[in-house]
Amino acid sequence: MDYSDLGWRPYVHSWIERRPKSEAETLQRMFDKFLDKMLAFKRDNCCELVPVPEYSGVVALCRLFSALATPENGVNPADVESYGAVLEMYFLFSMIWSVCAAVDEEGRKRIDAYIREMEGSFPNKDTVYEYFVDAKRKNWASFEDKLPKMWRYPPTAPFHKILVPTMDTVRYNHLVTALLSAQSPVLLVGPVGTGKTSIAQGVLQGLDRTAWAVLTVNMSAQTSSSNVQSAVESRVEKRTKGVYVPLGGKSLATFLDDLNMPARDAFGAQPPLELLRQWLDYGFWYDRAKQSPKYIKDMFLLAAMGPPGGGRTEISPRLQSRFNLINMTFPSDSQIRRIFGTLLNQKLQAFEESVKPLGPVVTEATVELYHSVAQRFLPTPACIHYLFSLRDIAKVFQGLLRSHKDFHDTKTSLTRLWVHECFRVFADRLVDAGDAEAFTCIVGEKLGTFFDLTFHGLCPSKRPPLFGDFLGARRVYEELADLGALRAEMEQVLAEHNQAPGAVPLRLVLFRDAIEHIMRIVRVIGQPRGNLLLVGIGGSGRQSLARLASALCQYCTFQIQPARHYRRQDFRDDLKRLYRQAGMELVPTTFLFTDSQASDEAFLEDINSLLSAGEVPALYRPDEWEEIQALLLDAAKAEGVPETPDSLFAFLIERVRDNLHVVLCLSPVGELFRNWIRQYPALVSCTTIDWFSEWPRQALLEVAEKYLEGVDLGPQPEMARKVARIFTAVHGSVATYSQKMLVEMRRYNYVTPSSYLELVSGYKKLLGEKRQELGQQAGRLRTGLARIDETRTKVEAMGAELAHAKCRVAEVQRQCEEYLVVIVQQKREADEQQKTVTANSEKIAAEEVKCKALADNAQKDLEEALPALEEAMKALESLNKKDMTEIKSYGRPPGLVETVMQAVMILRGSEPSWAEAKRQLSEPTFIKQLIHFDKDNISDKVLKKIGGFCAQPDFQPDIVGRVSLAAKSLCMWVRAMEMYGRIYRVVEPKRARMNAAAAQLAEKQASQAEAQAKLREVAERLERLKQEYEEKLAQKEELRARSEDMELKLDRADKLVSGLAGEKARWEETVQGLDEDLGYVVGDCLLAAAFLSYMGPFLSNYRDEIVSQIWMKQIREEQVPCSPRFSLPGFLATPPTVRTWTLQGLPSDAFSTENGLIVTRGTRWPLMIDPQGQASKWIKNMEADKGLRILDLQGDYLGALAGAVQQGVPVLIHDLQEQLDPALTPLLGRAVTRVGGRLLLRLGDREVEYSPAFRLYLTTKLSNPHYAPETAARAAIVNFAVKEQGLEAQLLGIVVRKERPELEEQKDTLVLNIAAGKRRLQELEDEILRLLNEATGSLLDDLQLVTTLQSSKVTAGEVSDQLATSEATEAKIDAAREAYRPCAQRAAVLFFVLMDMGRIDPMYQFSLDAYVELFTLSIARSPRGARLDERIRCLNDHHTYAVYRYACRGLFECHKLLFSFHMCAKILEVAGSLHTDEYSFFLRGGVVLDHEGQMDNPCPSWLPDAYWDNVTELDKLPSFHGIMNSFEQHPRDWHLWYSSARPERALLPGEWENACGQLQRMLVVRALRPDRVGLCISAFVVSHLGSAFVEPPVLSMKAVLEDSLPRTPLVFVLSPGVDPAPGLLQLAEQVGMALRLHALSLGQGQAPIATRMIQEGVRHGSWVFLANCHLSLSWMPQLAKLVEQLAAEDPHPDFRLWLSSSPHPGFPISVLQAAIKVTTEPPTGLKANMTRLYQLVTEPQFGRCSRLARYKKLLFALCFFHSLLLERRQFLQLGWNVIYGFNDSDFEVGVAGTRQVPHSVHMGGATGLGTGYVL
Repeated sequence: MDYSDLGWRPYVHSWIERRPKSEAETLQRMFDKFLDKMLAFKRDNCCELVPVPEYSGVVALCRLFSALATPENGVNPADVESYGAVLEMYFLFSMIWSVCAAVDEEGRKRIDAYIREMEGSFPNKDTVYEYFVDAKRKNWASFEDKLPKMWRYPPTAPFHKILVPTMDTVRYNHLVTALLSAQSPVLLVGPVGTGKTSIAQGVLQGLDRTAWAVLTVNMSAQTSSSNVQSAVESRVEKRTKGVYVPLGGKSLATFLDDLNMPARDAFGAQPPLELLRQWLDYGFWYDRAKQSPKYIKDMFLLAAMGPPGGGRTEISPRLQSRFNLINMTFPSDSQIRRIFGTLLNQKLQAFEESVKPLGPVVTEATVELYHSVAQRFLPTPACIHYLFSLRDIAKVFQGLLRSHKDFHDTKTSLTRLWVHECFRVFADRLVDAGDAEAFTCIVGEKLGTFFDLTFHGLCPSKRPPLFGDFLGARRVYEELADLGALRAEMEQVLAEHNQAPGAVPLRLVLFRDAIEHIMRIVRVIGQPRGNLLLVGIGGSGRQSLARLASALCQYCTFQIQPARHYRRQDFRDDLKRLYRQAGMELVPTTFLFTDSQASDEAFLEDINSLLSAGEVPALYRPDEWEEIQALLLDAAKAEGVPETPDSLFAFLIERVRDNLHVVLCLSPVGELFRNWIRQYPALVSCTTIDWFSEWPRQALLEVAEKYLEGVDLGPQPEMARKVARIFTAVHGSVATYSQKMLVEMRRYNYVTPSSYLELVSGYKKLLGEKRQELGQQAGRLRTGLARIDETRTKVEAMGAELAHAKCRVAEVQRQCEEYLVVIVQQKREADEQQKTVTANSEKIAAEEVKCKALADNAQKDLEEALPALEEAMKALESLNKKDMTEIKSYGRPPGLVETVMQAVMILRGSEPSWAEAKRQLSEPTFIKQLIHFDKDNISDKVLKKIGGFCAQPDFQPDIVGRVSLAAKSLCMWVRAMEMYGRIYRVVEPKRARMNAAAAQLAEKQASQAEAQAKLREVAERLERLKQEYEEKLAQKEELRARSEDMELKLDRADKLVSGLAGEKARWEETVQGLDEDLGYVVGDCLLAAAFLSYMGPFLSNYRDEIVSQIWMKQIREEQVPCSPRFSLPGFLATPPTVRTWTLQGLPSDAFSTENGLIVTRGTRWPLMIDPQGQASKWIKNMEADKGLRILDLQGDYLGALAGAVQQGVPVLIHDLQEQLDPALTPLLGRAVTRVGGRLLLRLGDREVEYSPAFRLYLTTKLSNPHYAPETAARAAIVNFAVKEQGLEAQLLGIVVRKERPELEEQKDTLVLNIAAGKRRLQELEDEILRLLNEATGSLLDDLQLVTTLQSSKVTAGEVSDQLATSEATEAKIDAAREAYRPCAQRAAVLFFVLMDMGRIDPMYQFSLDAYVELFTLSIARSPRGARLDERIRCLNDHHTYAVYRYACRGLFECHKLLFSFHMCAKILEVAGSLHTDEYSFFLRGGVVLDHEGQMDNPCPSWLPDAYWDNVTELDKLPSFHGIMNSFEQHPRDWHLWYSSARPERALLPGEWENACGQLQRMLVVRALRPDRVGLCISAFVVSHLGSAFVEPPVLSMKAVLEDSLPRTPLVFVLSPGVDPAPGLLQLAEQVGMALRLHALSLGQGQAPIATRMIQEGVRHGSWVFLANCHLSLSWMPQLAKLVEQLAAEDPHPDFRLWLSSSPHPGFPISVLQAAIKVTTEPPTGLKANMTRLYQLVTEPQFGRCSRLARYKKLLFALCFFHSLLLERRQFLQLGWNVIYGFNDSDFEVGVAGTRQVPHSVHMGGATGLGTGYVL
């Protein structure tokens, strides 16, 4: 039974029966009196925000009444007097807040009036919704009575904890508390900002924490049932088997915010809500691991949600019926004023008297401003974030409450603060200047209305004021008007940040807009719990400015580093680190998160929870939470927090929210931003939005001028300003042309501030490099020229010097002869004197020998006494005063002592007595006197006496020493003196004789010395003469040598000057050109830098137009010097470099050369759009010798990439898709940090050392990718699509090489020879310049230079002759090659026709390599002709049809005629036979934009207006002028033509029959009878190409197999109704591969099997058929890699890889390009379908039935029937109500059944019965 059948009464009756008997009568009466009427009135007169079904409302009424009508609330049956009245009041109250709880504000007023008509007990004031039942007084009381009087907020309370009590808060608290106490689920609904979450949190905070635990779950579009279940299960514990209760024995209040946010699944359900409904109905859900019930006890649900719309959905009525729904209407203006006026008025109490009255005024103005903004700025798809709520008003007042009485002491200052806060809250999210201007007008209007001020009067700069609290030491929120001080402070913080170890330097120019954005960020994150949403395209500076703002606030910036396999668990691990940092270490932290890091949308789910509640559900595992608890205990105790898990968790969340500020950086490009705003409401509701618009022109100028400071731009004044203006013009023009390219070609290109920064920084760098390069070139040449001029001057002086030198040689020769005569004479005299001196010398030498013998003899005798003497001296020296005292102490000395002393006294010439001895011993110098005793003059008498003493036997030192040691020494001295005296007597006579001989010898030596002196003088004079003679000779030789040298130098100079004469002229011309280039370098570098920064994504026609028509024009207007014929290759590349690139595979056209320069000279890593692989080929060849590593984004590629980064090896990452791996972001952005002199880069989860030699190249095969602005900002996107010019040159080389191989070989040789010759000439010139520059002396002395010059001259002459010959020969060869250009031109055109087909279907991908093979086959197979023109015609015709056949094999039927027509049109266009404007009309039709100026339709009765629009536009074509008038003049004729069955063959009215050619006739048909256009196209193609091009060739699987190679995959492109498997099996049987055909239908888990099958097939030569590739898209990149490996391997000759897939853009392009594609679709028409079906039945199958006569009829009937089923599908719902997928499998089953029928059915009616049986 249904509610519509039974109504509400059975439920109410049952419920009343369960109530006390005393209530039954009253309740039944009240239900009967009110409910039906109220339900009907609400249904007819009220609107509900969330519709409440009648039954649900009645159930809610009963629940609410049960919760309220309790003895505690005054319901006392014993109180007979008031019992009934109280029951009636509670019934009315419950009915109002259940049945009528969901109506809107207007509905409440109507309900109020209607209830008052039926029940008059309510007071007259306000509505019935403002009253509740006063349990004490037993009557109605206003909720306003519950409001506290004179409420004031605590001045120290943070803003987010201030909740101003209002009537809404009181009544909703009352209701929710009542329902909560009765365990009835509550659902709060209402628009955003009405306080649903605040009310719920207020109720939950008011619960007794000893009895209640609280769980908050913030839902979003990505919330899953497992999220909800795990969040709840994290707060419960097991009680008994299968029963779980909240922790600590409490009840669990679960608040579900944004209940209706979870997205619907494929079946329309919302799994999280269905899980909750199951628990509400049954009390359990299932364990996800064990599938057993888990009963959750003691849990209460409180939910909140906004109205359906946007990202919010309608929840199921079944779930909604379980809740008591309460609609929280938007607060009235009076309540809003009360809330915020209370706050502001209290704040202003301490301010100046003139400021205090502003509280109500500001409050009123803010509310009015809010209403105006909400009405004016409505959310649209482009501005989905235009969502305004009461939170925005609160944010304004939060800023106002930061005011300070010392700084905001006037009306003007406070008003400026109000304006600032309004702009920050409302205007910062506006997306364009128009909206910003509208907001400014609104603010100006409110200023005039409420403040009697104007915006321009309050803010003369027309900009809102800036406020901040980071400049002063007091941290006061004040106006910061000094922009210079702001910039200085920020630049200082920026410098500190960049110098911090390990920090990635920020490249920022702090222009005004950047400063304002920084202050906006600081304003938000500087407030408690301030979170920010920065919206702007990538490269607009969001992250950099956020980092700088965080540094200004002295916060730590936290950012995740996503790696390739970074998933939600990794993200949650990072969140745990973030929680630890902010909540436990209490580090103020900015969490910076960008959309590019959201590799999993589940990240946004967690961030949504983090923003709204600060809590990420189920973040910690139990063991992790226990560790956190242990760490928090001490801090919790210090702050008086109970040590329960719930309290500690709430304590952690509070600390996290107090220290954490989330800054989200999202891009508005694409659908993601709109989807996320819808799906994750906290992104808007819990953040302040700052929209990053395009940089204004003034900001661009500021940045450019900042970068150009100190750059030498030439002598012209204001040059830096001019260049800056050109920069802005360049940036703007690229943005304009990006839009133009998007409209015309559907190609996306984003112009970001990063590109502009690259432009200005690249210009500065390029200007310096180019100046240095040109300066060095000119300097070298100038040095060479100077040396040549210097040599010429020296040669002229050398001639005169040579004549003078010859005269000097003769003079010196005469002087030498005179000197020679004098020398001979004096030599003779010197020889005679030498003889005399020599004889005397010999005599003197003999006497010297004798004298020496005497001296030796005397010395020998003397040396005998010397040892004894020395020993005696040593003995004396060893004596001291003590020894002397010892001898003196003898009163009567021993005999020996006395004897010794007597001998001493005798030697000294004293009295030999003891007394005299004692006296002398007392002298201090006694010992010294003995030592210095005059031993040479001892008299003979004394010597004789002493001899007597010494002769005594006991006068021996040893004997004396026994008596006295001192006497021993004296004894030794005496004996030594005696010995010396004796010997001296013998030696002295010898000495005398020796001295006499020595004296005589000295005299002779003196005489000899005198003679020698004279001889020496003569010799010296002679020597001087010889020296002078030699000097004269040397001088003569020198002069002669100089003469000879000068003669040699003159000869050398003649050779040098004549050899350098040609070089001099050329160098002078080159220097002049270089000087001119230096003069142009400012403008040329500007164009080059702009080209490198911006032109990569554009095709050549856009590039030429931008450069020539905009940039060059702007440069001329600004009068910046620039080359009049500037070209990028000529400016940045040298011809040898370009030739080298060409040899390495880069096409030779200018477009490709420009791309090569962008790749090699750009500052960003190149991302090349390379659909045909030409860029990859070039890069591989160019970087091959440097160890290039080729990677893709499969597997652990980051390890190989990290190794290459460290080693400086180039890397090519190919086959990229539109989404790049986030792990590449630091590498693309070159986020290199310097730590301890090392360059480090974070790559994935590791830090690697960065080598400056590293190069990165990225390529994609996508022909038109749409990369995000972030990618465009980090990488230089370069369009390497094949150009017709380059392809034509390539194909020309192929055709000439095949047709005239000797010509092409000669051409190749000549090209190499010319390149080598020019390179050799350049090398010779460089060598000459090097020698000229390195020569230190005169050039005439540099023999190597002259030799090199002579060699160079000869070589240069030979090379020049060879070059001239080669170039002449090349010209002849080119002329001969040009004859084949029509072939190359046609082939190039046809290739681009093939490429255009890729825009129709993603499976239509064609490889250039495969096309070149096809062209080569056409050359080989086309018929030869006798004449060249005949041969070219045959080749073109053959190749054109070959392309048609090649393409048709892989095209669907519906596209084959389109392909033929497109091919025909392009051929005619190249031939100049197609009018472009007419062809454009045929393609697009006519669209009239100005209907007011359009001529009225003259034939409205039969000619539709859309067709008349076509005629109107057709009349504008030159060939159709007057056709509109023709309709006025000949309406009947046109009607007949229009009504004819075959208008394409009918005669056109009037003169148009003769005036229109075939294409013009097609245009008329296109305009008036578009249904016949297909036939016209067929006829057009037949007339120009032939009938073969409208009759697609029949597909032959055998021919396809023959065309294939083992390396070539074969792809079946599927269509509904056709299965290629039977045909493939049939082919396999025909060629004997049936047993080696292995088939696999791809799907989940089949990838490893498929990989193994391919690998085995390659080895063993089997066929592998992988069906339904579109069902295994995740494996497709691996398949592409396997196919790529096939090309590099040598598979078995029999191996073939067959694939089948429905058309899907995710199918690998590389596989499609390499494959032979075959479309499988049923033919059109019954006959064609039946023919195809008959082909599916093989002869063996047909012969298996023994009753062929019956079988043939049955088979025919089955084929006819199946064909009929297929043909009916083309009529869509007219054919089949549901389009069924009848396919070949159904037919095969039918055939199998048909073969059985003739054997089991009798003859009568066999065919009909049999067919019916089969069907």
